[in-house]
Amino acid sequence: MIYLAQTDTTAGFLSKDFKAINRLKNRPENTPCLIATAYLSELLTLARVPRKFKNYVRRAQKTTFIYPNAKAIRVVKWGKHAKFLAQKGWLYSSSANSHGENFNEKWAKQAILKSGGIVIDEHFHAAKPSKIFKLSKNKKIKIR
Repeated sequence: MIYLAQTDTTAGFLSKDFKAINRLKNRPENTPCLIATAYLSELLTLARVPRKFKNYVRRAQKTTFIYPNAKAIRVVKWGKHAKFLAQKGWLYSSSANSHGENFNEKWAKQAILKSGGIVIDEHFHAAKPSKIFKLSKNKKIKIR
């Protein structure tokens, strides 16, 4: 099942199956998607946070971290999107646009309905995407 929802940053596709998201976006099936969750405890089951960055990760907002196990994970703590994620656990997430294109609400709604997915929200907006940092044991590198 794929969902179209307004995330904490921008309109996005969400699913437990990242390959389904990639097919919907017309991009290679094995392209990785970030993982969104509402709980720090869920993050700890998915990746190990380097000791040096534990406080930084806990306090960060609208930020995705790529952990040493190569998983990109964002913890959403507030708002409607966090409540949705709390019901579903963790979900793969990607912006709601065709690969390499800007957000188009009409295209996103048509694509999600054609795939048998569910539209969660009624109003969408494209906003600034999350910041992305790659973490290693001792380094933090800004990706976006």
